[in-house]
Amino acid sequence: MKNRPYTHPGIILKEEFAVPLKITQAKLAELLNVGIKTINEIYNEKRGITPLMALKLANLFGTTPEFWMNLQSNYDLYKTYEKEKQEIEKVKKIA
Repeated sequence: MKNRPYTHPGIILKEEFAVPLKITQAKLAELLNVGIKTINEIYNEKRGITPLMALKLANLFGTTPEFWMNLQSNYDLYKTYEKEKQEIEKVKKIA
């Protein structure tokens, strides 16, 4: 696994999309038709990007849903590896 942690998609959403476009959490929630709590939890890494949210974000920002899902998947794999590294390394390659 890579040494530098993957960035949570909520950080990307906030720093690369919402802040430059001057979109508040309330406005983003309205645009995505979700509660402000949902946006806040995504920003604060307490909630991940679901397939539905990925589709909504892709539609809103002109990206692809795969972009958002890949961010989430990479983050989840990294966090799981860090948490379970010792258990994972007990498994030896056979091929």
